[in-house]
Amino acid sequence: MEFIKNYFGLADRGSNIRTELGAGLATFLTMSYIIFVQPAVLGAAGMDKGAVFTATCLASALACFIMGLYANYPIAQAPLMGENFFFTYAVVLGMGYTWEKALALVFISGLVFLALTLTKLREKLVDAVPENLKYAIASGIGLFVALIGFKEAGLVIASPSTLVKLGAITSAPVLCALLGLVVMAVLFARKVKGAVLIGILVSGAAAWAAGLAHYGGLVSAPPSLAPTLFQLDLRGLITPDGLAVVLIFLFMSLFDTLGTLLGVGVQAGLMKDGKLERVSKALVSDAVATTAGALMGTSTVSSYIESAAGVAQGGRTGLTAVVVGFFFLLSLFFSPLVGSVNAALPLGDGTFIHPVTAPALILVGALMMSSVCRIDWQDIGAAVPAFITMALIPFTFNIADGIAFGFIAFVVIKTFTGQRREVPPLLWAISALLALRYAFLK
Repeated sequence: MEFIKNYFGLADRGSNIRTELGAGLATFLTMSYIIFVQPAVLGAAGMDKGAVFTATCLASALACFIMGLYANYPIAQAPLMGENFFFTYAVVLGMGYTWEKALALVFISGLVFLALTLTKLREKLVDAVPENLKYAIASGIGLFVALIGFKEAGLVIASPSTLVKLGAITSAPVLCALLGLVVMAVLFARKVKGAVLIGILVSGAAAWAAGLAHYGGLVSAPPSLAPTLFQLDLRGLITPDGLAVVLIFLFMSLFDTLGTLLGVGVQAGLMKDGKLERVSKALVSDAVATTAGALMGTSTVSSYIESAAGVAQGGRTGLTAVVVGFFFLLSLFFSPLVGSVNAALPLGDGTFIHPVTAPALILVGALMMSSVCRIDWQDIGAAVPAFITMALIPFTFNIADGIAFGFIAFVVIKTFTGQRREVPPLLWAISALLALRYAFLK
């Protein structure tokens, strides 16, 4: 015990082992929904859900161990919401890449993350993006995630005349999803730990009671990792589209990671003289986790804002993250329960929905929309590009296109309104590359 106390510096940060254990449990409960959601999202890309489940648990555990033991931060990591949708709906289903090539692009982005972190260029890239666009990207992804949630709930369906329309709101799948959403929202408002997980289990129980889902068991050996392990296809990826995908993965991870590190780091008292201590080690941990996760068979792995729940419980050191990692390893043996919850239900048009996990997507999307109030809507030169970004991400069903057009619009509008000095040189270069991509896009 003394070794653990000394290694993590528990006394120096005013914590103890019991507090860190409780904080780890609180963090895991608030973020464990990813175990249910990730197989459903990547499964839509054609990946084996069982293998994705195993890869998610292993990659998350590895990431938490690195963050805890190397960086000594009370921040847990797992595959990110937003990035997983970009992987499936933009890269695979939208751009036509196979999931093997998409994993290879995630792997390459992880290597780029690591190189940029080690050379200190990562922070410069983040600084090059105007604050309004950062908030717009987060909000736009929130709208996109919510749209997917409404679709997976059966609340929004395709329509030949209006593109989309309201689904059968009195049908059993939609009612199960709405019940789960209400439970999540009420519990979240009451600050109940694990509100999202509880909501998923409630909607799952309702689906089982309605005959929409079938209980497949509780405990078993972990599903095989073989269908996704080392299945990367690195051939023919050096193209304008491939480079654009890597760039989008890069920026999404940059914003998510640094935003989480700053938000949770300040809450945990890790900020000294305006800077986070050992921030480079924390950035290295998610870069390594992303590359390892891609090799196993899951999308971008990085820091979770839900770690704030553990910090609120008193977590102050990396021991909190290590505890979360052990919970992810324990989760490997509960794949039958996850499979029961993740059961896909067919609609009359031949499509499939996941009404049990859909409420989590809607709630996460709503929470991500909080960034919209931080956009300076009085500055039209910044507000219009921000709006374009927010609108195009869900309307084009493509995160990359929304971000790209937001960047280009910011450069063009600022230039022609005599404010070109507000455009960082690096943003000029990025926007020019993106414009060239669209110029030669077939």
